[in-house]
Amino acid sequence: MALSQSDLMRLLESLRAADGVESIRVLCERILQELIEAEATEAIGAAPREHTSERTTWRNGHRDRLLTSQAGDLDLKIPKVRTGSFFPSLLERRRRIDRALFAVVMEAYVHGVSTRSVDDLVKALGADSGISKSEVSRICGELDDELVAFRERPLDHTVFPYVFLDATYCKARVNHRIV
Repeated sequence: MALSQSDLMRLLESLRAADGVESIRVLCERILQELIEAEATEAIGAAPREHTSERTTWRNGHRDRLLTSQAGDLDLKIPKVRTGSFFPSLLERRRRIDRALFAVVMEAYVHGVSTRSVDDLVKALGADSGISKSEVSRICGELDDELVAFRERPLDHTVFPYVFLDATYCKARVNHRIV
């Protein structure tokens, strides 16, 4: 039986209220680690310490990967392989935080929260490691691409009976003058 989104959110809130955040973090960490190991086994063609004719390479230890999520910091271990490379498909390369926290950082930035305050906000959401100012800037740099796509989208697909305009005037220094 699948739970609806609101049921899941109520369950999550009740677990948080009962100080179950640590158990949620451990559970998320365990589930992700098992999924990573299963994908590695499929990519290699054999489980750890298993000898098969379908084996393409061998495991060569693990590398640590910290993933910041709404459940807290998850310490994951990515299997290394001797030949070739392996990276799990459920994680994104060079991304240390999950999509939900990513959206929170972008939303805070759009509302004018400073990068230092964004770090405090991320820590308050349960990410003990926080987030650096440069990472906030990099994340919010991706907003520029989306803004350009939104600004340059065609509007000839429908008729607009009314157009409302709103503007914000900001003073800026250009060539040593405030304009």
